[in-house]
This record gives sequence, structure tokens and C-alpha cells, in this order.
Amino acid sequence: MAIPIECERRFLVTSDAWRGSARAARRIRQGYITSTDGVTVRVRRVGDQAFLTIKTPHQGISRVELEYEIPCDHAEFLIATACHRQMVEKVRHDVAVDGIAWTVDEFAGPNHGLVLAEIELDHAERSVRLPAWVGPEVTGASQFHNSYLSRHPFTSWPHPPSITAAAMRPGR
Repeated sequence: MAIPIECERRFLVTSDAWRGSARAARRIRQGYITSTDGVTVRVRRVGDQAFLTIKTPHQGISRVELEYEIPCDHAEFLIATACHRQMVEKVRHDVAVDGIAWTVDEFAGPNHGLVLAEIELDHAERSVRLPAWVGPEVTGASQFHNSYLSRHPFTSWPHPPSITAAAMRPGR
């Protein structure tokens, strides 16, 4: 049995130019049961599906990610009782660039205004051409992890000038 490894890079999105290539969009609501010492246990609701996910501490840009589909009523129970109202809501868009699948997350609720792009790689050393709408890389910045955003929403940040221009959605 192979243990699944997630290898992803994350970036701030600096413009809406990605929208022309966007395909499917889906609403995601997720809560965190725990996030300590780099281990995260998350429950996620995506439409009529729900998942329980366990992530181990990062090793560079990689980490183990174990994800299991669970009944939606189980997810709703966990969200209501075990996530301590620490929620992240977002709309996820699939965007193809040069045949490579990117994910763009537009955050909602207390994280409104934050837009992040992710690319999952088959190995950490893989090079990738960054689209023009991709800004600074935030892969190693813990404040851009969803588990952090659930406890420290983006709208409550002081927004230092170096982050504001790149992290705020155009027109906000």
C-alpha cells in the first residue's frame, strides 16, 4: 500500500485574468477538528460529498495526505460539534494553463478578498511556468494555510502594504 503524498505550491493571485480559462466551480465549506504540531484533521463538505482528511507535517513542499469520503450527515455533525466554529468557506475553480491543472480558491465569509492559486506536482523539483496572474509564492507561509485562516481570518489581518497589493482581490 502506497501512502499518498501531497506536493503542492501556493501563490497569491494578483488579477482576474485566470477567469477566462476557469472551468468547474464548486463551493467548499471546511472545518478543523485539530491543527497542532503540523498535524491537521479536517472535515470538508463539497456539494453532496464530504471528506475527512488527515495531513502530516510538511517536509519541504510535500506531506502525507490521507482523505476518506464520509457520509454528509457525519460531516455536518463534526462541523457542528468538533470544529469549534473554525470554518473556511471558498469557491474552488479549476483552471488549465499549458495543459497543467491549477486550482484557484476565492475565499468567502471572514476570509473574503483572499484569492490563492495552487498547483499539485508529481515531485517537489518539478519546474512549472507561472501564469501572469500568479503573484508571490506563499507555499511556506503558514498564515496562508486554511487551518490558520480558520482561526485568524484574512479580513482581520492588518494588511501590511507588501501583502495588500498582491493578496487583495482587484476591485475590493
